[in-house]
Amino acid sequence: MTSGPNLVARRLFAPIASSYERWAAVLSLGQDSRWRRRMVDGLSNTPKAAVLDVAAGTGSITRLLQARGWVVTAVDLSREMLSLHPGPARVLARAEQLPFADASFDALTFGYLLRYVDDPVGCLVELGRVVKSGGQIGMVEFGLPRGIWNPWWRLYSGTLLPQAGRLVGPGWRDVGSFLKGSIEDFYLAHPEPERLFKLAGFTEVRIEKLSLGGGVVAWGRKP
Repeated sequence: MTSGPNLVARRLFAPIASSYERWAAVLSLGQDSRWRRRMVDGLSNTPKAAVLDVAAGTGSITRLLQARGWVVTAVDLSREMLSLHPGPARVLARAEQLPFADASFDALTFGYLLRYVDDPVGCLVELGRVVKSGGQIGMVEFGLPRGIWNPWWRLYSGTLLPQAGRLVGPGWRDVGSFLKGSIEDFYLAHPEPERLFKLAGFTEVRIEKLSLGGGVVAWGRKP
């Protein structure tokens, strides 16, 4: 059953599916693609590895994985986003209830997911369930800059981003108005992403903060 945060994600992203990648790059000031590449660079799979890309959207991470020679299955809860995904293996499903057997994949990736689930640790446990022992998991997420950079982030995310979204279109107006509160609420409840990974049972957890703290990439390993 789709829960509240899942419904928010579906409502937000369905109207912007066709323009998602183009405007995500513009409105993130070109940083979004950089974060995704860094996350994929941190994985250490061999050719032909089976990788599950969760919250795959229209395929920006999937394509990076495929370029490494990995065999990718894409999962997303948005039919509209997934319909534009170029990959041959696409599955409409929730991250909290993956329709795969235990230890089905050599690795797993996800982007901008944990803010849209009721229980981030429980979701990570479910993601880990389908990864083989010794396999990696990789995450891309927005960060919350600290110190002198926080006021600039608040100005951009709270004022400039919503205004830019209004110029792009109604769907992007809603996304632009939503993101600041969503990111702040998530980090108020979960200030250390590393702790979430460890609570879910992952080892060798690594966190990198990019773009002055505006982006976070993380990796862990299934014991």
